[in-house]
Amino acid sequence: MKEKLILIGGGGHCKSCIDVIEQEGHFVIAGITDQPHKIGEKLLGYTVLASDEAIPNLAAGHQFLITIGHIRTAEPRVRLYKELLAVNADIATVISPCAYVSPHAQIGQGTIIMPGATVNAAAKVGNNCIINSHALVEHDAVISDHCHIATGAIINGGVQIGEQGFIGSRTMIREYINIGAESFIAAGMSIYQDLPRQSRVKPK
Repeated sequence: MKEKLILIGGGGHCKSCIDVIEQEGHFVIAGITDQPHKIGEKLLGYTVLASDEAIPNLAAGHQFLITIGHIRTAEPRVRLYKELLAVNADIATVISPCAYVSPHAQIGQGTIIMPGATVNAAAKVGNNCIINSHALVEHDAVISDHCHIATGAIINGGVQIGEQGFIGSRTMIREYINIGAESFIAAGMSIYQDLPRQSRVKPK
């Protein structure tokens, strides 16, 4: 029997997650939680059942996936993840059937691997991460908890990304570079040196 899944957050990223969940076929989407004024609305045919405050009441008999995005800050995703842990909720991991994840890689709970993404041998992806469409996480790379690796980003071998990092679309990080926690790297950047915590890298 398929597990019942509640999605937390009904925005644009949720739509992409729904598509992956439907393709994967391991879960039945029971509904969505969002802001109180959205209760009763539908997203791709699925109903917003309740506000996020109802999560403790929904914990029995459901798994959860956080489906809000992470661009400017990971704080909402981190907060919701901690709330799920606090009520001992089951947190799903979702991997698109159109992605490649090496059997020698590790994927944490609450993480979603989107279509066309590749996670190669001995790579480690932490909890509550987004590995977005066509991103590459090469061998021995470490993606810490609560990171978003955006569309088409290239994380080369041995790279380490600290917690709550955002790596923008089509950014390339050279092999064995360390990116400090809570860093933001805009789309299209090329990174050739280590970056400290809370770095901000944008086009000049």
